Amino acid sequence: MSKKVLITGSNGLLGQKLLDKLRNNPEYLVIATAKGADRYRETGYVYESLDITNQVEVESVMLKHRPDHLIHTAAMTNVDACEAERELCKKLNVDAVQYFIDACKQTNSHFIHLSTDFIFDGANGPYDEEASPNPLSYYGQTKLESEELLKDSEIDYAILRTIIVFGVVKDMSRSNIVLWAKAALEKGQNINVVNDQYRNPTLAEDLADACILAMEKRVKGIFNASGKDFMSILEIVERIADFWKLDKSLINPISADTLNQPAKRPVKTGFVLDKSIKELGYSPRSFEEGLMIVDEQLSLIK
Repeated sequence: MSKKVLITGSNGLLGQKLLDKLRNNPEYLVIATAKGADRYRETGYVYESLDITNQVEVESVMLKHRPDHLIHTAAMTNVDACEAERELCKKLNVDAVQYFIDACKQTNSHFIHLSTDFIFDGANGPYDEEASPNPLSYYGQTKLESEELLKDSEIDYAILRTIIVFGVVKDMSRSNIVLWAKAALEKGQNINVVNDQYRNPTLAEDLADACILAMEKRVKGIFNASGKDFMSILEIVERIADFWKLDKSLINPISADTLNQPAKRPVKTGFVLDKSIKELGYSPRSFEEGLMIVDEQLSLIK
């Protein structure tokens, strides 16, 4: 018997990588969902248009398909937009999670939920799964609230926390730090890059693998699922420049304070991956290995 897996946010970067790996796999019957039309447009899965802020739609789709596993990738992730549009952010990042929890109670689905390093204040990263959250932004606050909803529920859940996800979507409709920096430097543009924030950038394929491992083992609890290389945002961009042999003199290091961004960002996050490596079998690639995969995929699009 094939197991049913329902993916939210299937038009997004992580959603598309999950479809790359799971569609046409005889072990899984995949239901892809996103708001509006299917932008992935391939075979080997069922597509349902779904507005996750509509409780009736969520319940209807979940009861129709009764998935063994739900991988919830859909969220509002633009940190400054979340600060400005708090009502919408709460609907997408908190209320929707409650709707899926309520549905999972009826379908007995295993809920795999994506969370973020922005639940931490960045005062003493890198963090393990036991570290105490203290979000600085409304985005981080909503993602922490969604985690708490799952912890307070009685359903089977796994929370996967991640950091700065990068990769290539088929229609090139989504950008991320790697694609942005590469494109700007190739055009000879000067770019300002923060030199006093530290992260573990995450290849989307690695994060998809973590989701699939969590699903296959039907694990419960919290797991860190980021890249393994810890560095400043500036170093991320410098390593992108080095990889594609671009002009690093175009990179202008700046302090985060000079940006005057609406939402506060944590200074130093990063994750300790020991638990995920041991319990999930998670094995993230190096940053340069991730860039090689991005390079290969970009060459196929051109």
